[in-house]
Amino acid sequence: MTGTLNLIGAGLIVIGAGIGLGQIGKGAMEAIARQPESYGKIQTAMIIIAALLEGLAFAAIFLGK
Repeated sequence: MTGTLNLIGAGLIVIGAGIGLGQIGKGAMEAIARQPESYGKIQTAMIIIAALLEGLAFAAIFLGK
């Protein structure tokens, strides 16, 4: 039973990570639309934040098993 609950919790974390990645992309695209000259800085920050968020999701999957 606890294994099932762990997997459900990990699944919820992954769903949250997916929503977070969508929000990061949305915010970055809006920022680039407002200031196209800052494209490089915005993209770099977006990639770093997305990588950290995906790392959290992978950790949740491995800890859930």
